[in-house]
Amino acid sequence: MKIGIIGSGSWGTAISKVLLNNGHEVLIWTREENVFNALKNGENPYYLPGISIPKNIKPSMDLKEVIENSEIIVMAVPTQAVREVANNFKSYYNGQIIVNLAKGLEIKTQERISEILKDILTDLKYVVLSGPSHAEEVARDVPTSVVAASENLEYAEKVQEIFSNASFRVYSQTDVIGVELGGSIKNVIAIAAGVIDGIGGWDNAKAALITRGLTEIIRYGEKKGAKKETFMGLAGLGDLIVTCNSQHSRNRYVGEMIGRGKKLNEIIENMNMVAEGVYTCKALYEEIKELQIEMPIVEKTYEVLYLNKNPQKAIHELMRRELKREEF
Repeated sequence: MKIGIIGSGSWGTAISKVLLNNGHEVLIWTREENVFNALKNGENPYYLPGISIPKNIKPSMDLKEVIENSEIIVMAVPTQAVREVANNFKSYYNGQIIVNLAKGLEIKTQERISEILKDILTDLKYVVLSGPSHAEEVARDVPTSVVAASENLEYAEKVQEIFSNASFRVYSQTDVIGVELGGSIKNVIAIAAGVIDGIGGWDNAKAALITRGLTEIIRYGEKKGAKKETFMGLAGLGDLIVTCNSQHSRNRYVGEMIGRGKKLNEIIENMNMVAEGVYTCKALYEEIKELQIEMPIVEKTYEVLYLNKNPQKAIHELMRRELKREEF
């Protein structure tokens, strides 16, 4: 099957390798000439260093070529770039299944990826692929399990069949809202977890933060129409655990650097890749205020990121909130 990957970052490159190993023909679009040349030589040292990529990958800098020659399209661009890229290829889109890998909310609209694409594309066939899946491990064939979700289960099951192999196991389900929100909001919680790592690596505090962070994800998700049980699965709890703890987590890294006293702008300027939680936090903040959804960890993370609140003070304020019963 001919599969087009839109985006040549770490995740787009890693999933290309999975699909090539599964025997599919892979075209991958990049807008960067240095990445284009590297991919032709079977590597991507800019976003996935140290990984050998099968040389039958077909890189292209022509978006039209990739869209028109693909039976399935994989979106692997950062959330804030999705609308621009989709607008650029909408006239070439011919109703193929689109598999989204991005995990975030658009700042200006608070929309999920599926909502952004529905704004732009007609006859959209949409699947979101999400779960605990750092590209660095997927590319090395480390056993990984994720979930494919679509409102049409047939599409999710097709993606499940195409992507699965001995080291990459895909489950299927229909709760697109839950899978998208689980993958998006956990990045914000991971920044907060990183702050704890940076301040002192406190195990008790981090365990509590992950647990209460999951409660906030569920609270927001149910308000938006997601199923509570989705957040107990791979796209919820699974992704939350790995992103809050992994050395590969860019969002956790941002928090750790803030916990060590660095400023957000300085951290972002020195990163080669995108930490989606920085932007999702901004998208969430105004909405949860408007909808009156109680998400104190998200609120304090926003204050630390954007209002220069001292992280230690933010933790103190969380600990001194009004006492209450534990509820989920």
